[in-house]
Amino acid sequence: MESPSVPAHRGCVPWQGLLLAASILTLWSLPTTAQLTIESVPPNAAEGKDVLLRVHNLPGNLMVCIWYKGEKIDNNLRIASYTAHTQAVTLGPAYSQRETMYPNGSLLFQKVTLQDTGYYTLVALDKDAESIQVTGQLRVYQPVGKPALQASNATVTEHKDALVLTCLTNDRGISIRWLFKNQILPHKHRMKLSQDNSILTIDPVRREDTGSFQCEVFNPISSSKSDPLKLDVQYDPTLPSPGLSVGAMAGIVVGVLAGVALVAALAYFLYVRKTGGASDQHDLTEHKPSASNNSQGHSDSSPNKTHEVTYSLLSFSGQESKKPTSASPSPPATEPVYAEIKKK
Repeated sequence: MESPSVPAHRGCVPWQGLLLAASILTLWSLPTTAQLTIESVPPNAAEGKDVLLRVHNLPGNLMVCIWYKGEKIDNNLRIASYTAHTQAVTLGPAYSQRETMYPNGSLLFQKVTLQDTGYYTLVALDKDAESIQVTGQLRVYQPVGKPALQASNATVTEHKDALVLTCLTNDRGISIRWLFKNQILPHKHRMKLSQDNSILTIDPVRREDTGSFQCEVFNPISSSKSDPLKLDVQYDPTLPSPGLSVGAMAGIVVGVLAGVALVAALAYFLYVRKTGGASDQHDLTEHKPSASNNSQGHSDSSPNKTHEVTYSLLSFSGQESKKPTSASPSPPATEPVYAEIKKK
């Protein structure tokens, strides 16, 4: 009796099994030995220095290995060869008396020149007569010189003039970048660079461009900057700041107008409050009794002249030094006395 776990259709192979079989076949097809490679030490060499083309994973059953200058096998381009069983190095037509070949296949260049720049090919032949070919690259650079910076005009007018800066150098195989105030110049829509970055055009200039410009030339082994060139941008104080957009300026104008309106409203409120208090005090003064009403019986012979009479309330306070002798009640200690004062 079959186990329930056995598939009902034995002719159908599950897709998981196909993937597993493919994976095993892939592992079996991988090379059992590491790949032969060439490494340049250092990767980028300065002219006049030594450079080693180091060989990695040379076959253990090596019989002979040969170096060629270039990417193709040509006996006229043969630099040197090494034979394992004799441990002998044989020099070729392309040998320049500055190369040294080692038993591990590595090739040393002494005091390299710019002419040494290029590709080099190694061919390794084992005892089974199987050959392996690999190509490496040697990069040699000259230290760069100091560039010069040239400007179309050192004094320009904002929103009117364009500026053209040119970086002058005699070096080859270099890159160029631009600096502003000793920092890498940020790219803006007003700025254009030539194809090799040697010419910078700013059109139009703005007051924010005021400052020192420099160009820097560099390669993988060295770099050099030009002397700073200070740009003076003249501008009209009546023109708006380049950093403000139309919307921002409109917002500022609206804000100023709102502030003026607020100050005017506050001043008006204070004025109304002050004048209102003064009118209230004037009303109270008008409601006081007129002195002329109390002076009707004291007019002189002139019919049109009115004498003003002012009444004053005087309070006298005193204490009785002696007791009253009669039974009549004693006057109060404080008694108001009216005095009539006549003013002429």
